[in-house]
Amino acid sequence: MRARIVVAALSLSAAAFVGIVTSEGYTDTAVIPTKNDRPTVGFGSTFHENGAPVRIGDSTTPVRAIVKAADHIGKEEAKFRASLPGVALHQAEYDLYMDWVYQYGTGAWAKSSMRRQLMQGNYKAACDALLLYKFSGGYDCSSPGNKVCSGVWTRQLARHQKCMEVQ
Repeated sequence: MRARIVVAALSLSAAAFVGIVTSEGYTDTAVIPTKNDRPTVGFGSTFHENGAPVRIGDSTTPVRAIVKAADHIGKEEAKFRASLPGVALHQAEYDLYMDWVYQYGTGAWAKSSMRRQLMQGNYKAACDALLLYKFSGGYDCSSPGNKVCSGVWTRQLARHQKCMEVQ
């Protein structure tokens, strides 16, 4: 396994970008993806490039949606890198935590136990902390037989597995 690289020198890989937009799925008109969530359009975008929130009734095209997702990720990446001064990650770790940030936002990231663990150099504990994020709209998405938000939990399990594979 290669050495970890200081976060300031990393950026989201093309494969991870494709993974994010694939996981999010595409909608040409704004929807509310899960109960109590914000409206999203395109590939899970909650804001337009100009900073205006997505509203029900907004629409997009596939090309605009890719541009919007890339713009959103670029803004979030800058905040993500700034939140981890001096921390080094493997590219795979960077990609999966950025995937998490795209889903939950940098506000949630700043308060997360994953960030705290990474700042302390506890990489495995940071991976395990991914599994704490299993709720959506007040519902425990890890509940057996869940049909409300099983994708949230499935995505967390996949992130956790990828994270553990590079430890």
